[in-house]
Amino acid sequence: MYGWLGFNQDKLNDVVLTPFYVSNLLVKLARVNKDSYVWDFATGSAGLLVAAMNEMLIDAKNHITSPEELTQKEIKIKAEQLLGLEVLSEVYMLAILNMILMGDGSSNILNKNSLTDFDGNYGFGKRNSKFPADAFILNPPYSANGNGMNFVEKALDMMNKGYAAIIIQNSAGSGKATEYTKRILNTHTLLASIKMPIDIFIGKASVQTNIYVFKVNEKHHKEEMVKFIDFSNDGYSRTNRKKSSNNLKDTNQAKERYDELINLVRFGKSKLNIFTEKEYHEATIDPNSGADWNQSTPIDSKPTLQDFKKTISEYLVWEVTSIIKNQNENNLGK
Repeated sequence: MYGWLGFNQDKLNDVVLTPFYVSNLLVKLARVNKDSYVWDFATGSAGLLVAAMNEMLIDAKNHITSPEELTQKEIKIKAEQLLGLEVLSEVYMLAILNMILMGDGSSNILNKNSLTDFDGNYGFGKRNSKFPADAFILNPPYSANGNGMNFVEKALDMMNKGYAAIIIQNSAGSGKATEYTKRILNTHTLLASIKMPIDIFIGKASVQTNIYVFKVNEKHHKEEMVKFIDFSNDGYSRTNRKKSSNNLKDTNQAKERYDELINLVRFGKSKLNIFTEKEYHEATIDPNSGADWNQSTPIDSKPTLQDFKKTISEYLVWEVTSIIKNQNENNLGK
């Protein structure tokens, strides 16, 4: 359907669909469960909301034993616990169709500009009631202000509690969006920064992206430890061949890597297994900077005893070689 509708905005990287496995990752990082109220301020095809709805329905089935109670909960999840906003009318149509085909959670998919035309209320049914969002997921248009950080600030500031997970061009966290990032840290906590594979949007966009995970409505303190994770190797190999039956292959424990990533963000260093400390480290950021959200694992430049022995050994070899060379030259001169 996406190809059939054909969006001019796709050429501007404004409509780039989020891969399903990344959608599922964002949902889990935002800690979505059966009781969550999830919204997306740049819904696109509603892939993120579909992933959230599925996660909520699975959690409901795992925790509700009464068939009648489960049915009522499923109805409530689809009708009241999801909200998405999409300004482009063609894409809005796709979002509605997608939600209907995937189980119909389309009750509150709104054809509105989330930055200027949205007051936080339900779009249908409970029009006079605020949507009590406690989970925010987003893949914004990168051509927007601050690479899309304007959407992040607006959504987070309309929430009272919960968690958020966004995938965004990483320049937003390294200086290109400081007018937004500094304000965000005044009210919300950055929990994790995850460097994603460069080819994750292969065929649509070739930008370096990061996932940023936030705790909502809790100011970021300068002593707060942020989890920095290099997820460049996520275990998948990607191609963009039109005739290929499968352009995504699990070639290096992809499922296990995604599971471990979720645990690392939630529980920290104790969950290191496949990844090493070269790919995971914790450090602070300067809340007054807003440009230090993309950190790499520090390289230990302190020489070891082994390094010292190797250097001395190499020097002695050079010294002896020089002496022998000079002696040979002197003997030839005689």
